[in-house]
Amino acid sequence: MADDAPFYAADAGRKLAREFELRAYDLRAHLKKFLDETGEEAISDGFGFLTESDRLRNEYIEYSTDAVDAMKLVHKYLDAVADSLRKVHRNTEVTDEGVAVLFGKKGDGAKG
Repeated sequence: MADDAPFYAADAGRKLAREFELRAYDLRAHLKKFLDETGEEAISDGFGFLTESDRLRNEYIEYSTDAVDAMKLVHKYLDAVADSLRKVHRNTEVTDEGVAVLFGKKGDGAKG
């Protein structure tokens, strides 16, 4: 490995964080669509309020609620991973700059 080769690829953390952020955004959009199509009101409209369909309607509502809760958890974790990756990237940049100064490099990349 060359002396000037970075150990941490520039922007790798930032790009990965952005990917997680985009996936979280996509999931949020899918969640909204899912809620619109399978929320309690949509399910009740589909089954009606007949006594015979009440049990089945309730099971569908419970399933829909569980699915929404699971998607919300995944969304939360995707956001948390993106935030953590951004923090790691920032810390790595600061550390790399500090180490470079210790080894005699100035902020413009020249040796001091």
